[in-house]
Amino acid sequence: MASVTLDHVCKEFDGLKIVRDVSLEVHDREFLVLVGPSGCGKSTILRMIAGLEAVTDGDIYIGDRVVNDVSAKDRDIAMVFQNYALYPHMSVFDNMAFGLKLRRLADDKINALVNQTAEVLAIQDLLQRRPKQLSGGQRQRVALGRAIVREPLAFLMDEPLSNLDAKLRVQTRVELTKLHARLETTVIYVSHDQVEAMTLGNRIAVLRDGVLQQVGPPAEVYAKPANAFVAGFIGSPAMNFFKARLERSRDGVRVNGDGMAFDLPSEIVARIGSYAGADVILGVRPEDIHVAGDLSRSGDVSSIRARIEVVEHMGNEDFIHLSCGSSSFTTRTSGLTNPKPGDMLSIAIAAGKTHLFDPVTEMAIN
Repeated sequence: MASVTLDHVCKEFDGLKIVRDVSLEVHDREFLVLVGPSGCGKSTILRMIAGLEAVTDGDIYIGDRVVNDVSAKDRDIAMVFQNYALYPHMSVFDNMAFGLKLRRLADDKINALVNQTAEVLAIQDLLQRRPKQLSGGQRQRVALGRAIVREPLAFLMDEPLSNLDAKLRVQTRVELTKLHARLETTVIYVSHDQVEAMTLGNRIAVLRDGVLQQVGPPAEVYAKPANAFVAGFIGSPAMNFFKARLERSRDGVRVNGDGMAFDLPSEIVARIGSYAGADVILGVRPEDIHVAGDLSRSGDVSSIRARIEVVEHMGNEDFIHLSCGSSSFTTRTSGLTNPKPGDMLSIAIAAGKTHLFDPVTEMAIN
């Protein structure tokens, strides 16, 4: 295996900047997820690493070697695509063995590698079938097997689970995590799905409009987002945002927003600096807005009245969409009995878990 490093990498198409000055190191044996909305440049980055797109500026390293001018076939990289890209006229065995045959490996070596990989992926009973005889999940495992059998320096995966149904996606996510732990491989995985990013990656790299926004372990990015975009993109349901103003009070600093007002705890006051007396963006996760019955939780502030607009029943919990003044926001709860649109709720915000952002730059205030 090997590390993969991007050093101030840029990519332009007809003068349009798609990737802007991205510097990123993927550690040896790490599972890193590139995540962001469609068009943010994540697949382009993957294709540049693979050698399928030329780099406009900057350098890409695989291990200690600069590979900008190295052809795709000589980079020792395996890629798994969204559409599987299996040869329909070949058996599963031949699909997996095809790259090995091109490398002129001995037949006994090919048989050993294919059978060993098929056992790891639990597809040893499918080796004589054609792709059309397989389910979507089986095809995806064959595509993974074709990559794994090559024993490359790194694996590049471009939204490989997008064509699977919801249940199979969850199952395959678990399989990928187990597979990475077993093989100890370097993986760079592209997804627009923040749930996949949070559950799969040792670290995640969030992109927006070709610019790297934040890199870190999933829990860290979730708890300490670098800016409002990351805060709103990572997490489901998304973080709630409110226009607010920080005002000095006798007891410290008070947040005044549309239909709500509460005092900030001292640990947050200590880091707001010159923002006291200024407008801010207030961010609150849905799980940190508590409803009647949960108001005894430590750190909650005084009750606020809000109107239920929509209720999404998820089985073990409800997503309740609320309005207060001109603000709309969402809470998640499992403690209400039959909430209905039009009902009024008493809610409270866990003040110690709020996030503050600059209203102009949208960067976190910390």
